Amino acid sequence: MSLPLLTLDLRLESDVVLARQRARQIAGLLSFASLDQTRIATAVSEVARNALEYGSGGKVEFHIETGATPGLLVRIRERGPGIKGLQTILQDRYSSPTAPGVGILGARRLMDRFEVESSEAGATVTMAKALPSRSARLTPQELARVAAELARQAPQGLLEELQSQNQELLRILQELRDRQAEVSELHSRELEETNRGVVALYSELDESAKELKRISDLKSRYLANMSHEFRSPLNTILSMSGFLLDGSSGALTPEQQKEIGFIRKAAEGLSALVNDLLDLAKVEAGKAVIHAEPFEIADLFDAIRGTMQPLLDPDAVTLIVEEPAGIPTLRTDEGKVAQILRNFLSNAIKFTNRGEIRLAAEAGPGDTVILSVKDTGIGIAREDQARVFEEFSQVDGPVQKRVKGTGLGLPLSRKLAQLLGGQVSVQSVLGVGSTFLAVIPRSYQPPNETATTPESRWLLDHRLAPVLVVEDDPVSLLLYEKFLEGSGFQVLPARTLAEARQVLRRVRPRAVMLDILLDAESGWNLLAEMKGQAATKDIPIFVLTMVDGKERAMALGAADFCLKPIERGWVLDRLNALQADGPLDTILIVDDEEADRRVLRGLLAAQGRFHVLEATSGAEGLRRACEDGPDVIFLDLILGDMTGFELLNRLKAEPATREIPVIIMSSATLGEADRQRLAAGTAAILSKSAGSAEEAFATIRDALIRAGLSLTPAGTES
Repeated sequence: MSLPLLTLDLRLESDVVLARQRARQIAGLLSFASLDQTRIATAVSEVARNALEYGSGGKVEFHIETGATPGLLVRIRERGPGIKGLQTILQDRYSSPTAPGVGILGARRLMDRFEVESSEAGATVTMAKALPSRSARLTPQELARVAAELARQAPQGLLEELQSQNQELLRILQELRDRQAEVSELHSRELEETNRGVVALYSELDESAKELKRISDLKSRYLANMSHEFRSPLNTILSMSGFLLDGSSGALTPEQQKEIGFIRKAAEGLSALVNDLLDLAKVEAGKAVIHAEPFEIADLFDAIRGTMQPLLDPDAVTLIVEEPAGIPTLRTDEGKVAQILRNFLSNAIKFTNRGEIRLAAEAGPGDTVILSVKDTGIGIAREDQARVFEEFSQVDGPVQKRVKGTGLGLPLSRKLAQLLGGQVSVQSVLGVGSTFLAVIPRSYQPPNETATTPESRWLLDHRLAPVLVVEDDPVSLLLYEKFLEGSGFQVLPARTLAEARQVLRRVRPRAVMLDILLDAESGWNLLAEMKGQAATKDIPIFVLTMVDGKERAMALGAADFCLKPIERGWVLDRLNALQADGPLDTILIVDDEEADRRVLRGLLAAQGRFHVLEATSGAEGLRRACEDGPDVIFLDLILGDMTGFELLNRLKAEPATREIPVIIMSSATLGEADRQRLAAGTAAILSKSAGSAEEAFATIRDALIRAGLSLTPAGTES
């Protein structure tokens, strides 16, 4: 028995792409692994393409197969004369210039079950893939959820699907050229299998890379959200509890002192966690600042001894600080080196109940110094030694349950050491003790900073609308970048008012996000200044800060005001509302290919908001141009009822349409004579076969600008 999920018609080439996308979506909803999702989508795509090319179309049906072996069942019916030489194809003995049997054989290898029925009335291909164990027993409620989710998910645009497939094909072809001598020795059947395997592998790697990036972004967003706003309430709790404990606000009972002591201890732990998270966020975002100054390692050891000695149990554990001998003056960030050693020592104190903890330094290979913290604690098993440097990771054990920790100290030490150009490691024997080592260059050498200059941070992406963000906190800047990622907007960061003025001299931003509390500066000055100048008074300014001042902000001309912490939805709602303001330019697309019209609509949507009209023939295009008066016409040279040359002549002959800019879109290679003939009456001549998404975006944008639309070219100064 099978339960139907979805049915698609196969009439156009775009339907094959849609079938592939829907197959991948259904496989994902049924919890298939990523590689199996790719296999199912590839098998459906190959058989559907055969049905369209050799059977004049048909249908694709998706079912859930119940019974002893539940699975995803796909049935593809084609109209036509059936499959000639079916048995020869299935036995891999078929040979033809068009090679229709390759898709059938490849699909059969990708699926668990594959059946073909062929007759003069048509052919039916039935494929099945067993459900994964976690989805093998789907309940009716779960099936209803899958169907509802499938109905909710919209297919991706043809542009994204075609661009990714084209790029994969180009990479594969390049590899085939590089290995032509080796590939030529392979049997043709082995070559086909290799090519299909490479396609599947590239698709799987691409999906894995996207998933890893998503996970990394989520982690960075979490760290960034732990901004300095958390410190204010924590400092208040610590200060007020201190007043209560020292009797400044009156005497407390012994029970009250005990309870408030618990509150203060919890606040201190939370404050340490927030500080570690902020440090991690700054390092990962590349916002940490290195203050390299000369200092003596002996002076650093004396300071650390004074801060760590009170944390020890003097009756059980001894702190031994060896006198550094032969260590020349270091020139690096003393604060970060001290933070690394304090984290090492804090970790040693937690897990050493008896014995000693030894802090030492010695000259390392090259121009480095080796700093070490050795303890006689519980030690770390070999299989757990790598885990201790991972965020929020703690090794299970009897002592671990009794000590408090965030799991961030050692990971932060590793990142700080890498920031200074060094590295950390651990040597440990379970039950004997551990030695944590940090190898640091004696003199800090800053990396190439050309990529972090203000000029490089202000390079415009022609596909995105620029948004000036005036904010001195690196964590908040990282948060803005995450908020606007994939939204159609680009962050232009400015940490000072001087940098903000530099940006405004270079480009006119779509909006400004302004923090009022800047380091030694006030954002009120920039707000008043921009609203007082004719060139910038119309730019919307959103004030986002920690102090209440909405009335003052609105009185000075701000578009809106928000108290931190800010939310992504609030920011995007305001920016998207700006995109919706103002009249829309009208664009007419005259093309008889639905797939090409859809691709062009996607390219136009990436450039801004337009009112897009479509015509599928020359006659319809001429009529709509006369009736609707578009601002720009995109014209395909090959139409069903006339050529683009003929339609262009008619447009130029009509008084109502002769002044409308025309952009030619052609898939054919034009000769010099045709180009000269078209150049006199068109704004631009473009090819449909753009090499990459970036090239397509840039080409369309430049053509729209040449056609007179009010787009701001990348890099234009206001």
